Amino acid sequence: MFFSGWISLLFSQERKEIIVLVKILDNDTIITATLPEILVTARLPHHFKSDLKKNSRLVYNVKKAYPYAKLAGIKFKEYETILLNAEDEESRKKLMKDAEDELRNEFEDDIRMLTFKQGIILIKLVDRETGNTSYALIQELRGKFTAFFWQTFARLFGFNLKVEYDPAGKDKDIEDIVVMIENGQI
Repeated sequence: MFFSGWISLLFSQERKEIIVLVKILDNDTIITATLPEILVTARLPHHFKSDLKKNSRLVYNVKKAYPYAKLAGIKFKEYETILLNAEDEESRKKLMKDAEDELRNEFEDDIRMLTFKQGIILIKLVDRETGNTSYALIQELRGKFTAFFWQTFARLFGFNLKVEYDPAGKDKDIEDIVVMIENGQI
């Protein structure tokens, strides 16, 4: 009696069907599935304490500067389409002046609070997001004289607006951090 009750429980279970895609190759059935992409990055060994501290500081600085660079890329595309529709040079200059005033009012205080290192990272990330150096952007949007003025002013404080982003070379650490931010890993 005990076994008959146990056996009836085994047969009364519902079967769940799982549908999977398969491919038959040379009389062999192979299950095919699409897996999500995963980024694998190497972490620093913990016995390099100075490198670990330097890396965590770089992560902090990139996390502070990256949102502004991302926003710069979005705003650049937005203003570029607006400027293409400008009727003449005078209206183009007025549009740029209005855009500059809008950006100053919204972000000047926040950007002034960035540290020296965060400013350098921001200049590099602006190049990454827009495809142009900060100098080229200023030159394109505000003119050669204004670009020369800001480059001279930046050089006085140790910045270079003409610096290019090198994701495979000297800026590889920054690129790795940005990719991890974009993937939600940090």
